[in-house]
Amino acid sequence: MSSGLASHQYEQALAALDNGDNSVLDKVEMLMEIAMGLQSKPKHPEQLLDAVSLYARALELCPEEEVLLRARISARKATALQMVPSEDVGYLVQARDELESAMPVLTANGLKEEIAEAQINLGLILQSLASVNRAKITDAIELYQKALRVFTKEIYPSEYAILHNNLATAFLSMPMSDERSKMREALAVQSFEAALEVIVLEENPSEYAMLQNNLGNALQYVSSSHSVENNLRALEAYEEALKVRTEKMTPLPYATTISNKANCLRNLPDDVEKPENGNRQRLLQARSLYMESIRLFAAHGELGRAAIVKDSLAEINAQLGDSSLTNGQDSFGKSLI
Repeated sequence: MSSGLASHQYEQALAALDNGDNSVLDKVEMLMEIAMGLQSKPKHPEQLLDAVSLYARALELCPEEEVLLRARISARKATALQMVPSEDVGYLVQARDELESAMPVLTANGLKEEIAEAQINLGLILQSLASVNRAKITDAIELYQKALRVFTKEIYPSEYAILHNNLATAFLSMPMSDERSKMREALAVQSFEAALEVIVLEENPSEYAMLQNNLGNALQYVSSSHSVENNLRALEAYEEALKVRTEKMTPLPYATTISNKANCLRNLPDDVEKPENGNRQRLLQARSLYMESIRLFAAHGELGRAAIVKDSLAEINAQLGDSSLTNGQDSFGKSLI
C-alpha cells in the first residue's frame, strides 16, 4: 500500500464521520475496517499511527452499551500499537493496557477463537515487555497455554505452530541458572518439534526453515548428558533449514544458519565413536562457515552480527593453533536467530 493511498484512506475515514446518512454503528464499523486495512501490511510507521488514531475515534463514537464492540475495537487498537516500531516501550505499555481492559468482556461475551487470539497478542506484548523487565514472562507462557486449548493441531494448525514457537522462545528467554532450567530447555525443544509436526517444507518453506534453525539452537544448548546426540540432531535441523535458506535467495538467514551450524560443529568430535581423537576436521569446517557468514553479514550491513561471529572465529583460530585439540565439548559460539 503506497503512502498516498494510505493517506487517502485515512482522509476518507475522517470524511465518513461527517456523512449524516450513516448510522453511528456504521461509522464505527467503517473506521475499524479502514484502520485494519492500514495496519495489515504497513510500509510506514505513520500508517500504524493513523490506524491507532482511527481506532481511538471509533471508541469515541461507539455507544457505551456496545460493550463487546468496544472490547473488539480496543483489542484491534492494541495490535496496531504493538506493531509500531520504536525503542520506546510506551507503545507496548499502551497495547497491554488496551488488551487487558478488553479481556474480561471478550472472555465473557466473545467467540472462543477471538478470545484465544487476544491471549496470543497479549502474550506477545508481555513477552516483549519481559525482555526489558516490564512484565513477567511466565504470564505470557500462561496465555499461550490457554490459547492452545482452542487452537489445536487438528483444527488450527497454523495458529498451533505459532503458539508453540512463541512458547519455545519464551522458555529459552528465561534464566537458566535455577533447578528448573533443564525442564524449560526440554520444553522448548518439545515445542519446536510440536510446531514442526504441522509446518512442512513444501507448504511453508520459510516458517519451516525458521523453526528448524531455532530447533537446532535449542538442541545445542539443552543441558543433557547426551550432548553428542543432541548436537547431531541439531546438525540435522540446520541441514533441513538450509534446504530453504540459500546464499542466493536468502543471504542473511543463510548466514545465520551456517553460523549456528558452525557453533554445533565445533562441539562435536570428528568420530563420535572415538572422541579421544579430537575434532580438528570439525573445527576446520566450522572456521570455513564462520568466514562465509562474516562475509555475508558485512556485505549486507549487519556489522554487529559480523562482529559476534568474528569473536567465534578468533576462538576457532586459537583452538586450531593448539596441537592438543579436544573433542570440543567446552567450546561455545553465540547462536543467532
